[in-house]
Amino acid sequence: MLPFARTLLFFCLCAVAVPFAARPQNLADPPEAAPAQSFVSPLTSSGYTPPSESDKLHNYLYEAFGPYPLIMSAIVSGYHQARRNPPDWREGLPGYGARYASDFGISVVNVSTRYTLAEAMNQDVYYYRCSCKGVWPRLKHAVASTVIARNQIDGSSVFALPSVVAPYAGPLVATQVWYPPRYGPKDAFRMGNYGLLDFTIGNIGLEFLPGLLHPKADSWVNRFHLNNRHGARLAPSAP
Repeated sequence: MLPFARTLLFFCLCAVAVPFAARPQNLADPPEAAPAQSFVSPLTSSGYTPPSESDKLHNYLYEAFGPYPLIMSAIVSGYHQARRNPPDWREGLPGYGARYASDFGISVVNVSTRYTLAEAMNQDVYYYRCSCKGVWPRLKHAVASTVIARNQIDGSSVFALPSVVAPYAGPLVATQVWYPPRYGPKDAFRMGNYGLLDFTIGNIGLEFLPGLLHPKADSWVNRFHLNNRHGARLAPSAP
């Protein structure tokens, strides 16, 4: 099932992202000329405002050290504990502690890599909820956002190299630093594939969950910043 899921994810990314990446940015088009199922609203110099440095720092801290990574690391490490992965580590509380520290460390390295590369490449790696309507356009938007980012200068769509590379950074560091010696780059690549799939599923959740939750549940989720994983907000509308 998992190999099929990875194959399906790769197909979806290629089928959805390539047309968006190849589409030129026509800044002269009026808002009404935009197709109903476009990836984002048409962007102009006044229609896109890049995040401030304080916004980027705030979002990085929440994504790396906030409630979401703490809770998800607890869940993932519990799964790894049940599967005895890696089998070299002990069982019981000491084994769970080691796996939790490992999974949380991988998460921090992934997030740090993504934001560092994005800063170096002048990319906006926030997740913007789609301003379009309908399940299929919004699903395409969420999947494409895994491999599409914004240029912080003009808001144009660019290939999100930081988001694609980052899920493999943490596993590579883990297998070289604290995993048992028999783990290597092939294991890091396998683990990174799961990380990329998790990133895509996270985008889909950010796109659809706020509209499905009961208002009280949505308030609780907002309070603990569990829906702010990639700085999610509505796509900016063209003036």
